[in-house]
Formats: sequence, structure tokens, C-alpha cells
Amino acid sequence: MRKVMEYGLERIFYLENIAGNVRVTEKMFPRLFRYGRWGSQILAIDEPEIYVAQNPIPNAWTYGDTRPFVVLTSGLLDLLDEEERFYVVGHELGHIKCSHALYTLVADNIATIISAIGQATLGVGSILGMGLELALFDWRRKAELSADRAGLLCVQSEEVAMRVFMKLAGGTQKLSKEMDLDEFLRQIRAYEMTNEALDKAYKVFITAFRSHPFPILRAAHLDRWITTGAYGDLLLRGSKPLGGG
Repeated sequence: MRKVMEYGLERIFYLENIAGNVRVTEKMFPRLFRYGRWGSQILAIDEPEIYVAQNPIPNAWTYGDTRPFVVLTSGLLDLLDEEERFYVVGHELGHIKCSHALYTLVADNIATIISAIGQATLGVGSILGMGLELALFDWRRKAELSADRAGLLCVQSEEVAMRVFMKLAGGTQKLSKEMDLDEFLRQIRAYEMTNEALDKAYKVFITAFRSHPFPILRAAHLDRWITTGAYGDLLLRGSKPLGGG
């Protein structure tokens, strides 16, 4: 699979980025360039290339195993402020730090793979593959939670991270001043307090085939990670925030 990535899909998507998107450099989107450099230093990884794609949907992704690169959409950049953009860059760098790209490729294409196996095995492979598909989706969501921690280690502000989740859940640039972080945090608590058995079953059902956890769940998970003291312990090891703006 790694060779398929290196000599096939990775090269195709890399060329597609150069042809269709704008590469971030010291002179092209210099603040984004600095965020990539700072985040790479904090996470101790080689600095990847970053691209901006013209797309109104707020999104970001990391691709490539041997030569990883990050893509941010124009819709995402328009939605977020400078600190929030740094958080997202740090999140994507976290995927590189954790070497998520290879298995993300499998998870994102597992339905096609299972369909092909099912046709070759008269449907038996499809039945067996369903468990694998659910497991990969679960891994995919947990990979996002790990990357969220990396984003926090880069920006070193829980408030900034929570603002990102709030805006991804339902933010607009025009109404951003009317959004209230405290109200969003109360919404998180309300979701976590729904402990009836049926509600728990529904929670599992509505997330089973999602590649990303709901923003509310991501915010709750990151908040729990902070309150356990694990985040503070990492900061005490010597990591210092690097300036922004």
C-alpha cells in the first residue's frame, strides 16, 4: 500500500495541487507559511508544503506519506481568524506527526475496496468487510481527535480551539461577532448529559459511518484531555508558544 501511495496516488494528487491550487510560500500567504513553520518546529516534523484551494466549503486535509502536503480551502480561511487558522494548520500537521496518511487513504476508499471484494466472493466479502469498514471509520475519527491535540499544542489556547469547533459547527463570517463561546460550551455539556440508553444508542448510530466526529464531540474530547492534566504535562516538558500574527 505504501508503494501504491508513493508511486501512484501521492504523485497524482501532488501534481493536481501544483496545477490547481496556490502554494503557500514566504511571499505567497506569508502568515500561513509562518504557521506551517512554527507548527512544524513545535511538533518536531519536517516542514510540509501547504496549498490553498479555491473552494467555498470550509475544509482542510493532509495527503501523502513520503511527501506529505496540507491543503486549506478558501472557505475555511474566510471563516476563521488568524489564531484559528494556526490551530487548523497545527491540526493538519498533527496528521503528519502521527503518520495518518496511509491508513486514511484506506479508510476513505474502503467502501470501494469492499464492493470489489464482494463481487469477487459472491457477497461474502461484503458481509465480512462491514466490520472492517466500521473499524476503519472508528480509527479515522480517533485520528482526528489526535490531530486536534496537536493543533492545541501549536496554538496553546483552549479558547481558540473551541472557537474553531464552534465555527465549524455553525459559524459565518458576517455573524461571527454574535457568536458566544460560553453558550457553545453549555451546548457541549447538554450533549454530554444525555445519558439515557436510547440516546447513547442513537449517538453510536449517527457517528458510525462518519469520517470526522461532530464538532461538539471534538470540543468535548479536547476539553476532557485538558482537564485530565495531560495537556499541561506536555507543556511543562518545555514547549513554548511561538508568536503569531
